Amino acid sequence: MARRIPWLGKLPGDFTIRRPGFTLYAPLATSLLVSLLLSLLLGWLRK
Repeated sequence: MARRIPWLGKLPGDFTIRRPGFTLYAPLATSLLVSLLLSLLLGWLRK
């Protein structure tokens, strides 16, 4: 899915920490945005 939406995972607030032999990717802003969109969609569908 990320390949279809170019900005997904590249928002301000998505962190990547690279160290020798270690990479940590924390998509905080993307997770919050997806959660908000799903909550709105599900809330709308329940009505």
